[in-house]
Amino acid sequence: QVQLVESGGGLVQSGGSLTLSCAASGSIFEIYTMGWYRQAPGKQRELVATSSTGAKTNYSDSVKGRFTISRDNAKNTVYLQMNSLKPEDTAVYYCYAMGTYYAVTRLETREEWGQGTLVTVSS
Repeated sequence: QVQLVESGGGLVQSGGSLTLSCAASGSIFEIYTMGWYRQAPGKQRELVATSSTGAKTNYSDSVKGRFTISRDNAKNTVYLQMNSLKPEDTAVYYCYAMGTYYAVTRLETREEWGQGTLVTVSS
């Protein structure tokens, strides 16, 4: 079993900042990529930012220059610093981890997702 526990969501005014955290725990062999996706009401889930092995980062164009992803590999934790928030950033933010995990008798490479944390930006 692998768990991703998110924290840090909430209500903030436009122009404000929030920091999301996500800690992975459980039967982890190695995590290659951790990151964040978001889903706004009535829209599809979309990439926000990811951090991969070798400190490679990837951001959606809509958050470049405003959001910063960072990762503590020793703690299997990923952070998302969100600055200059806009009402269109309002969404449920989901933590994502692609890695290799212990199954009963073998290793298994797969995606894991958190339950989501709501970010609401008021205008």
